[in-house]
Amino acid sequence: MPAELFASLAPTPLAERLRPRSLAEILGQDHLLGPDGPLGRMLAARTLSSLILWGPPGCGKTTIARLLAEATDLHFEPLSAVFSGVADLRKIFEAARQRRKDGKGTLLFVDEIHRFNRAQQDGFLPYVEDGTVTLIGATTENPSFELNAALLSRCQVIVLRRLDEAALAALLARVETTLERKLPIDEGGRQALFAMADGDGRYLIGLAEQLAQLKEKGPLPPARLATLLQKRAPLYDKAQEAHYNLISALHKSLRGSDVDAALYWFARMLEGGEDPKYIARRLVRFAVEDIGMADPQALTQTLAAWETYDRLGSPEGELAIAQAVIYLGTAPKSNAAYVAFGAAKRAAKTHGSLTPPMHILNAPTKLMKEIGYGQGYEYDHNAADGFSGQNYFPDGMPRDEFYRPVERGFEREIVKRLDYWKKLRDKKR
Repeated sequence: MPAELFASLAPTPLAERLRPRSLAEILGQDHLLGPDGPLGRMLAARTLSSLILWGPPGCGKTTIARLLAEATDLHFEPLSAVFSGVADLRKIFEAARQRRKDGKGTLLFVDEIHRFNRAQQDGFLPYVEDGTVTLIGATTENPSFELNAALLSRCQVIVLRRLDEAALAALLARVETTLERKLPIDEGGRQALFAMADGDGRYLIGLAEQLAQLKEKGPLPPARLATLLQKRAPLYDKAQEAHYNLISALHKSLRGSDVDAALYWFARMLEGGEDPKYIARRLVRFAVEDIGMADPQALTQTLAAWETYDRLGSPEGELAIAQAVIYLGTAPKSNAAYVAFGAAKRAAKTHGSLTPPMHILNAPTKLMKEIGYGQGYEYDHNAADGFSGQNYFPDGMPRDEFYRPVERGFEREIVKRLDYWKKLRDKKR
């Protein structure tokens, strides 16, 4: 009894006091909970299938799961994959089986379900299939990478969004209503708070709670807020999906010649702690894959930026990589060399082990000369125009055209060169 008394006197965290009491109070997830959303349709039909809730921290995954259990009259059984093992699961499944016999269903909520290994994930399958539990797993990681295909096939993946500015503003208004006073910030301060929270509602509540405890009266300017509050670290894991999403955004922004967007994604990756050398390597790849011969200097520029970073390190060397980003973004684009190489590789596989024509084979021995190696070869430099026009493809293989330069950048000049050689070749046939 004394323990319960002391517990009742303990202050309730603001985040818990603000936890939604109904699905209608959930912010920022109308695409899921509205009448046309997948969860809205399930609730209207009074049926709930097993789900994987995938979304960033602080977007309401746990709260939604708990409220779904209430809305469908299921026993809510929370479990953390970080602190639980097989023994805990066995107890839960046994209790759920007994509960089912008594006419009560169980919603098993597994937070950070991606933390369970493959074998543990397989352990859910029979209990999900026979209806012992309705499984709702929550994860911040891409389920395609982290969850078994067998488990995914039995669950519907629901994608939650980070809270946008409107949702964060509504949440901050709830904070002030609950505290029964305004926070010491003006509109600029609100915008600074939203930027610090970076779409995480729970983090925004924590920031507001810190502000509420300050003794300063007047509106705090954004610069002052930055010294008093801790900005939320950007969501970025170099081994997980954010890593691939941002490098894809950088690559596609460059391909689309949007220099400003490319610089933004480059800065985002640096802010998240990405190794600048990894970015430099990707820029080299971009130079040969998406620019190629349209601007041969692109490769030189990116290699120079990489070398400059190796010599200067951070942060000075990062400017050289930024310069390479600008060069690549403004350069003419062509994937003709990339496509040509792919076509040549396919042709090499298709035509197998065809030998070069005899006239372009070296004949270092007498026997080789006697059987025709090198016979009929015309030395191009001896031709009047420096071009013999001979065939260099294997005998039995028709001439193919792999490289088709575009009419952009330096490749416009290459088009002229190829046309010139083609005319000479046709003339000498």
